[in-house]
Amino acid sequence: MTEYGKPIPFPDNVTSTFWEATKDNKLLIQQCDDCGARQFFPQSYCRNCLAENLGWIEATGRGKVYTYTIVNRPPTVRFQEDVPYVVALIELEEGVRMMSNVVGIDPEAVRIDMPVEVVFDEITPAISLPKFKPVR
Repeated sequence: MTEYGKPIPFPDNVTSTFWEATKDNKLLIQQCDDCGARQFFPQSYCRNCLAENLGWIEATGRGKVYTYTIVNRPPTVRFQEDVPYVVALIELEEGVRMMSNVVGIDPEAVRIDMPVEVVFDEITPAISLPKFKPVR
C-alpha cells in the first residue's frame, strides 16, 4: 500500500465503531434506541429526540444519488491527480444521506437518482473510506 497523502479521518469515541466496521467492509448507521430514528453522520445524541441511547445497524450499502457535483479544480494539490471526480450526497435505502464519492464511472455520466452501492477504499490499515459505484 502506498502512502495516502490526503486528509485521513481520526476516529474518536463517537465515530470509532463506524470506522472499525468499514475495515470489515460494513457500512453502519446509528439508530436511536428511544425513538427509532436513524442518522448519519455519527453523533453522541439523537438529532430527532436528543436521547443519548444510540445503537448501530448495518446498512445495505444501497442507495441513490440525491445530488452531486463534479470537482474539476482540486481544493489542494493533494487532489490534483483525482480531478475530475464526483462528490455526491447519497440517499441510502435506510433513509439517511451521506456524502461520499461516486467512483467507477465517467463523472459526466453520473445522474440524480442513479442507483449506487457502497465499495470500500482501504487507504490505510486502520481506515477504509466508503465510496459508491453505480449498480450495473
